[in-house]
Amino acid sequence: MDSRLYMSSSPHIRSGVTTQRLMLDVIIALIPASFAGVYFFGLRAAVLIAVTVISCVGFEYLMRKVMKRNNTVGDLSAAVTGLLLALNVPPTLPLWMAVVGSFFAIVVVKQLFGGIGQNFVNPALAARAFLIISYGTRMTSWTPPLAKAAEIDAATFATPLGALKEGGQLPNLLDMFLGNIGGSMGETSALALIIGGMYLLIRGVISWHIPVVYIGTAGLLAWILGPNGLFTGEPLFHILAGGLMIGAIFMATDYTTSPMTTRGMVIYAAGCGILTILFRLYTNMPEGVSYAILLMNVAVPLIDRFTKPARFGGKAHV
Repeated sequence: MDSRLYMSSSPHIRSGVTTQRLMLDVIIALIPASFAGVYFFGLRAAVLIAVTVISCVGFEYLMRKVMKRNNTVGDLSAAVTGLLLALNVPPTLPLWMAVVGSFFAIVVVKQLFGGIGQNFVNPALAARAFLIISYGTRMTSWTPPLAKAAEIDAATFATPLGALKEGGQLPNLLDMFLGNIGGSMGETSALALIIGGMYLLIRGVISWHIPVVYIGTAGLLAWILGPNGLFTGEPLFHILAGGLMIGAIFMATDYTTSPMTTRGMVIYAAGCGILTILFRLYTNMPEGVSYAILLMNVAVPLIDRFTKPARFGGKAHV
């Protein structure tokens, strides 16, 4: 028996799970939503996914070379950012705009702040917000899914949340659940996103706290703040519409930009849900998920500060 005592720096409890394995799990979980996007919007969606993934990986490789740091392309985090970015933009977005968004996500939001684990907001969401500010018309131009293209005038087509804002005809809940509606190609099929979320939960990549509290808070507030007085809202519509599902499952749960403690996760997720519905109901924007999560990302250090447990032998934090 080896009786020697080995000294090492913390952490002393280690796991065999690597960043690459975690990112691969996220990619696998996003496959159903990616396939749904291609199915409903055609091969143009597949091309857009390829462009954003390749450009994000390329920008990460080049930026690490320029900064003379070890290359992190192999951890797959850039590929995840590219895939999430593609799923958060219209399937008809010009490819050069997708490349601009990839540059902003990887170079500006991620690498200029030190790389993976150092960015203070989600890169894909920040890139989506940047694209909306820079190219608002193209980022809010929607086409119907292929199955409905022949019967709907694309020039007047609106997403479910856009129709709600404009007082137009709302799609039925089954179409919203399956994904046979317009919108960013990764946010339309709630079924595909739930399948991916279940995979992440089973694999232990995410916990249930953020998705469940986020979605539950948004649904509850949407029901309370109904259009015809208190408790007259349609919570299921708001849960299935827009980017709530993809935001709650894949964006808000990002390790780097979400709280470390369970109590912090609950506060953070509730804040995301409240802000999402307030943006949707009381601003000119039909959607509010991106900005809600980004604002709560900024608040994460403060949440961590007031929810971290007391050190052994120390005073409780107040």
